[in-house]
Amino acid sequence: MWRLGFFFHEMAFGLLSIFIPLYVVRTLGGSLVELGIMISAALLFSIPASFFWGYICDKTRRYKVYILLSFASATIIIYLFTLTTSIVLLIILYVAMAMLHVAHESPKNVLIAEHYSRNEWERSFASYQRLTEVGWLIGLLLGAIAATLSLSTRYTLLLCSGLNFTAFALSIVLIADPIIIFERRLVGIEKKIDYASHGLIVASQMLEGYSPRYKLQKESFLAFSLALVFFSLASNVFLTPLPIFFAQKLALPTSLIYIIYMLNSGGAIVGYSFIRRRSTFTDSKTQIRRIVLLRGALIFLLVAAIEIAFATTFSAALFMVLFNFAYAVYYILTISLSMELIPEGKVGIFDVLVGLGAASGSFLGPFLAQMLGFLPQFLIASAIFFLAFAILKIFT
Repeated sequence: MWRLGFFFHEMAFGLLSIFIPLYVVRTLGGSLVELGIMISAALLFSIPASFFWGYICDKTRRYKVYILLSFASATIIIYLFTLTTSIVLLIILYVAMAMLHVAHESPKNVLIAEHYSRNEWERSFASYQRLTEVGWLIGLLLGAIAATLSLSTRYTLLLCSGLNFTAFALSIVLIADPIIIFERRLVGIEKKIDYASHGLIVASQMLEGYSPRYKLQKESFLAFSLALVFFSLASNVFLTPLPIFFAQKLALPTSLIYIIYMLNSGGAIVGYSFIRRRSTFTDSKTQIRRIVLLRGALIFLLVAAIEIAFATTFSAALFMVLFNFAYAVYYILTISLSMELIPEGKVGIFDVLVGLGAASGSFLGPFLAQMLGFLPQFLIASAIFFLAFAILKIFT
């Protein structure tokens, strides 16, 4: 039940995810570069904020208060969006919202990790993500309805603000800080004991003249970190200008763009359900590599479909379903692995690494689209996914 506030929060941001790019370019007359500057600046400033919120929540052992801060700030700032038509002021407000918005990410991850044992982490994260993805999908549906009814910008933003206020009110009642915090620390101790045990087995086998049956190898946190950054970079290079591509190059109406993104969200829901049904993942690193490779290949196939004009709208819709299904599997595996690798007090590092790639990609994507065109920009995103795969393949 404590997740219910996040459901309404994601409804608001699902609506905003398409509304904001179209609002900046169509309504305010901004360029793709200005859109890229706004989103990348927001993500860039959220990087130190993510680290700070992750550190302070573990330091104080208080998590609820930062979730409430995130939802309350979104409520207020989205309302302030209705009072300005200046792109510069909108960028400032958007950046401020992003820095406060990430306050709920690390506390949410800790609550899930501490409420469940390690062998339930994937299932628990998947349950949370599936619920919030349904909220995101409903937000997209609300956006499609608003576009069909030609709802004014002001009323659309007020709806988003009201949804965040609902999330805030529900979280006051439903969320409680964990009484005892030990699960992540226990997992860290277990990993050290397991590594030492394997080391003793390898040593005894070598002393007896046998070839070791075990490979003594630790996870490479450096490779994991680089892969997170490049995956996030590639995703945002591709996704940031995508609504504009649908609107300008494919000439799709706004309501149809929302429907395509609803299908995209549906793919993620299926992915989270798939993860939730799987009891264990014996080799999450191998699965992560496969997903990264698949995402790069999917972009390449989309470009091919567009070039030969093969059922372009249908191909784009199908691609979005598969693309987000892959992301759902990737996200659950990486967030669970990160809770093992990242020590207590530094849980915000995960959001920092993702934010670093997202900030760079959110500027680079629109910039490449404006300078080179959309299809070259797509191919560059695909190449970056293949680079992330190579990093994981070589160093893990």
